[in-house]
Amino acid sequence: MVFSILRGSSCGECSEALGRGQLLWKEGDLGLCMACAGLDHLVFLGRGNAALTRRARKYSRFSPVVVRFSRARKRYERQGVLVDEEALSRAEQECLPAHKSRLYAGLRAEWARENWDQAYFEDFVRQLAKLYPGCPRRAADKIARQACERHSRRSARTPSGKQPERPPVRQAVAAHVRNTATRYGELLVEGKTRIQARKLVKSEVSAVLDEWTRGSPEGSA
Repeated sequence: MVFSILRGSSCGECSEALGRGQLLWKEGDLGLCMACAGLDHLVFLGRGNAALTRRARKYSRFSPVVVRFSRARKRYERQGVLVDEEALSRAEQECLPAHKSRLYAGLRAEWARENWDQAYFEDFVRQLAKLYPGCPRRAADKIARQACERHSRRSARTPSGKQPERPPVRQAVAAHVRNTATRYGELLVEGKTRIQARKLVKSEVSAVLDEWTRGSPEGSA
């Protein structure tokens, strides 16, 4: 499960401040932000539409449940799930009228554009293309977008004039491969620690990275 927190906290690994309503992944006694837990590529789907949730979970590689503690009822209550963005888009196309599906997709894209640091994005794309000439264009765009959104969110929380250290391109690419091409997420949900899960999928990640380092991009795959 992922917890929607009721009061301010901070990530036990990167020390990022987390406010009320933000998400926390528990690993033993350690509370982690979504980035450190390796889950920040997922999007939140709130409860209320059973058909949409069912389809989104069906198409998502894994879908941890989001819960929040109810002080009135003295128990954790389900708020929704986290799913792959592509899975949610596909589910929306099947469940919602065409105009609503396009609207929601447009709103997500608009939010992403507003949270981009354009200079950072362009520099990141150049470095990625240089290091991984075989990375498919669609994957490269998604990796750069997620890294840029994360960079912009953290920049907004730093003291004025002080920028956070940018995450290495290699780290961002490896995280993308681990999250989208392996069972890493499922292993976390099954109870493995991040260290255990990463060890189990390390060879799969290395194989993809080696291929992207040597090869030529295959269109928009």
